[in-house]
Amino acid sequence: MAKNLLIVESPAKAKTINKYLGKDFHVLASYGHVRDLKPKEGAVDPDHDFAMAYEIIERNEKHVDAIAKAARQADDIYLATDLDREGEAISWHISEILRERGLTEGKQLHRVVFSEITQKAIKAAVAEPRELSLDMVDAQQARRALDYLVGFNLSPVLWRKVQRGLSAGRVQSPALRMIVEREEEIEAFVPREYWSVDADLQHAGGDFKARLTRLYGKRFEQFDLTNEADAMTARSRLIAAAGGQLSVTDVGSKERKRRPAPPFTTSTLQQEAARKLGFSTSRTMRVAQGLYEGVSLGSEGSVGLITYMRTDATALSEDAVAELRQLIARDFGAESVPAAVQVYKAKSKNAQEAHEAIRPTSALRTPRTIAAFLNDDQRKLYELIWKRTVACQMVHATLNTVSVDFALPQTEGGDAGFRATGTTVVSPGFLAVYEEGRDQRSAEDDDEGRRLPRLQVGDSVPLRDILADQHFTEPPPRYSEASLVKALEEYGIGRPSTYASIIQVLLNREYVLLDSRRFKPTDVGRAVGKFLTQHFSRYVDYDFTAHLEDELDAVSRGEEAWVPLMQRFWQPFKQQVDEKTETVDRSEASGARELGFDPKSGKPVSVRLGRFGPYAAIGTKDDEEKPQFASLRPGQSMHTLSLEEALELFKLPRKLGQAENGDEVSVGVGRFGPFVKQGAVYASLKAEDDPYTIELPRALQIVEEKLLLIANRTIKDFGNGIQVLNGRYGPYITDGDKNAKIPKDQEPAELTLEQCQELLAAAPAKKARGGRAATKKAAVKKTAVKKTAVKKAATKSATTKAAATKKAAVKKTAVKKAAVKKTATRKAATKTAPKTKPEAATGPQD
Repeated sequence: MAKNLLIVESPAKAKTINKYLGKDFHVLASYGHVRDLKPKEGAVDPDHDFAMAYEIIERNEKHVDAIAKAARQADDIYLATDLDREGEAISWHISEILRERGLTEGKQLHRVVFSEITQKAIKAAVAEPRELSLDMVDAQQARRALDYLVGFNLSPVLWRKVQRGLSAGRVQSPALRMIVEREEEIEAFVPREYWSVDADLQHAGGDFKARLTRLYGKRFEQFDLTNEADAMTARSRLIAAAGGQLSVTDVGSKERKRRPAPPFTTSTLQQEAARKLGFSTSRTMRVAQGLYEGVSLGSEGSVGLITYMRTDATALSEDAVAELRQLIARDFGAESVPAAVQVYKAKSKNAQEAHEAIRPTSALRTPRTIAAFLNDDQRKLYELIWKRTVACQMVHATLNTVSVDFALPQTEGGDAGFRATGTTVVSPGFLAVYEEGRDQRSAEDDDEGRRLPRLQVGDSVPLRDILADQHFTEPPPRYSEASLVKALEEYGIGRPSTYASIIQVLLNREYVLLDSRRFKPTDVGRAVGKFLTQHFSRYVDYDFTAHLEDELDAVSRGEEAWVPLMQRFWQPFKQQVDEKTETVDRSEASGARELGFDPKSGKPVSVRLGRFGPYAAIGTKDDEEKPQFASLRPGQSMHTLSLEEALELFKLPRKLGQAENGDEVSVGVGRFGPFVKQGAVYASLKAEDDPYTIELPRALQIVEEKLLLIANRTIKDFGNGIQVLNGRYGPYITDGDKNAKIPKDQEPAELTLEQCQELLAAAPAKKARGGRAATKKAAVKKTAVKKTAVKKAATKSATTKAAATKKAAVKKTAVKKAAVKKTATRKAATKTAPKTKPEAATGPQD
């Protein structure tokens, strides 16, 4: 057995590191976090300095046991989890588990960190271990406690006031607020018409256009050409004054330099991968994790290809810079190497946690030389990282911007002028390798690459036409993944390792959806966002959230204690939770809106959020008659629905006519979407069918297809609950609880009962369906089974004890009748004893 045990987080990393350290080391993986707060209320105790009750994560128990077994036989233990505060906390949890099991006595515990998985970096880290940083551990514990307390206290308020099953997160909520507020800006935006005017010019050196810059003796921006009549008047006057040509009055040329972008941080990598590769943030981090932990390069074995990918540092090591300069000189020429090393400063005080920016572990491994060993995603992301890193150490690009002015002094109402601009690359520098992407193009971007013909003052250039084009101002765009990450970083909300999880949580909870790769809040998301903004404004305030992140950073640096920070947060937060629970009206919290009155009944028409989503209502619960309800159509929002649109919804159900057998045929919208009904038969409409316009023949066709499917559904029925059925994806076997696939070489109609039973026994259990409702149902069922088992065990135990007592009593003399009586009394007390309570339900976590 190796005398040294080294613990990392992932098995892939363990495999790569194991070959570097040799037989003296046994490398094991913790498979991520090993302990977490108990998933029930009270796991964080504010009354006792926020003491935390941890338990081993069930899925990782076997890995913890393997680590403990190896630790028992090891002389020294090296904790080599990730180098950020989360990794520090994992190392601390492992050390606490080993200490509690008595496995650390007489052993040395070492903390080692490295930002790249290379032989040189690993051996250097092991040679220079350090102590665990309890400051970083405290910062991570404080973050976890804050998220826990917000989740367990704020989420129940959402259940009562907005909708069951919702949850709120300390960091996700401000991000949701951003998306909701942007949507409200878009809805409130009123487009404004404006016109641009350009001169279309002809030249032997190439045709080009010039923008109108002066009109009627003033800068063009001072004139609001907001209608066609004014634009056409200006165009006519300009054409008349030009006389078929424009004269050059000034030629300017300005050379400027553009520096390369810094090497990647987590944030900028996520942004660029979204812009250039179309990767989601979670996809980017997943692929980067694989590149960091190691990829098999044939005879080289598993090699870590990039440095640690959770970082806000922009520094590069001296060795990395030296290698980059060597590669640039070799592949792009000595003139592409700057005289001095390019140095970039990090924005964050805590950038030292990760030491370096994201870079290739060796720039000499070019994308081309290792492409054969990478999958498509790995190849794309590695190439992006490699190019950005190489470019950051190359010389600046030199650009030449040329501007040409044209004047029309004879224009009616005052002089007029046009300007043409173009930018050419004099020396590409780093642009030969990489150019940073942008979320939105600017006028400067449009000019780049546009070449103007050689012109001199006094030249006359033929005018082909004056072009007047209509435009409308546009609302601010919805956030993309790249722009949302950028905004979160600018506001200081979250940290590099949290951006991907923030976005994933919002998507998983269906608070937002991606529409053309842009975030759009759902009605539930808007209700949650508005409720939190109105009633818990401090806790979704961008500055407050950013300041709290700064305080957590201060804790990690040992500048602040974590318990006072928690107390400052907890006391006013809990007070506000209690107050809002009592005072906020549910209809207000869920975003209910009064739209007007129904012209037929005179009753109020409203739209509100219900258990199964948004719906419109005619009337109220106080009316003598029951209110009418109608679900909103796909694409409709309760926040923008008009009275007219709401009234349209009540045209359903529609009676379409009768089938040949006399059954009435109607169409409506239910909990599971639009349907057609014939007699007692329901059939879902297809995606292309509109319940408001569908006609009787098409409805009958849909019902006929459903009846045909029902008729042909049963292939074989064994009469004991086991059936062979035709399903949506082909034939299958079911017993009501489990479904089993039919082997390709088996004919469904020829299956025997024994064969079906064997296939069902080998089939996996059905996955729960129906989201939160199914989860709750499963939990209730599990609790009921547990209670029944406890009751049976108690009954069995009581019966056994009673029998033994009776037997003993019969054998003993009459003198011991008092003992028999005492036993009977104890039995009576046992019957009236309270039943064992089920374990407390698991609450929300963020």
